[in-house]
Amino acid sequence: QVQLVESGGGLVQAGGSLRLSCVVSGGTFSRYHLGWFRQAPGKERAWVAAISRSGNLTYYADSVKGRSTISRDNAKNSVYLQMNDLKSEDTAVYYCAADPVTVASVAREYDYWGQGTQVTVSS
Repeated sequence: QVQLVESGGGLVQAGGSLRLSCVVSGGTFSRYHLGWFRQAPGKERAWVAAISRSGNLTYYADSVKGRSTISRDNAKNSVYLQMNDLKSEDTAVYYCAADPVTVASVAREYDYWGQGTQVTVSS
């Protein structure tokens, strides 16, 4: 059974930075493409970033491009999302997701999900 556990969320002032982490267990980590999504109150879950199995390919939503970096460490079964210059509109619950087939920007393509970590940006 594949499990994902996010951490690193918290309260940060606008302009600050956070690094989210997600540890994946119960499967062969290097087989999975990974993504980060977020969901703000009253809004649908939105894709943030994705990274391929090898880590060679990365993709970003326009809303975070240039301010965020997704990375993975296959030796630590972990994926990260470094977020800089945070804005109030980045406030959301952030989820990591894994899929063995597709590196995608669509939530329904991912088979496995974590429980989320809250990011709150104060202005």
